[in-house]
Amino acid sequence: MARISPTLDAACAHAHAALTTSAFLRRELRTGEAVDEAPVTAADDAWMDEALIEAQEAAASGDVPVGCVIVNSDGHIIGRGHNERELARDPTAHAEMIAIRQAARAFPSWRLSDTTVYVTLEPCVMCAGALVHARVARVVYGCADPKAGAIDTMFGIGVDETRLNHRFEVTRGIREAECRSSLQRFFSELRRKSVKEGEGV
Repeated sequence: MARISPTLDAACAHAHAALTTSAFLRRELRTGEAVDEAPVTAADDAWMDEALIEAQEAAASGDVPVGCVIVNSDGHIIGRGHNERELARDPTAHAEMIAIRQAARAFPSWRLSDTTVYVTLEPCVMCAGALVHARVARVVYGCADPKAGAIDTMFGIGVDETRLNHRFEVTRGIREAECRSSLQRFFSELRRKSVKEGEGV
């Protein structure tokens, strides 16, 4: 049987790890403090559904399925994006970065004050930093990223990093099972294709 590449194997293990450890527990283990949770709003499910639609767009083009939408205080989407690293051959083309750029063009200022960001996967270091720079008010994410999550899992960017000049509220676990399942299906399919190619099927 063909040997699955270390990269694919690690990616699938990464997705599976999100099943066993919640963002709450991982952050409590990292900081030794209980995790404060921003309140869930009635619209959170609906907006996360829009982010999941974006994630499907990413998967359809061969990118890891991560989607993001940014909603203003009037309840309108002003920015949306999905992972395009493979499509654009751009390591910075994460869903959040694309959505932030679009929102900033639609907003009166680059400061995205009073906006809420909905993203299917916990933001990485780059994206969490960009959200701090954009001065967003709130971040809502679906599932934790056990290998690269920078809001709760690995770091506390935007949450408990007091040296930064801005912090935002965080709501975790909205549509968590669906967000996680989307990633797992994607990596499972990559594994299946890798095995078939290795076997000459």
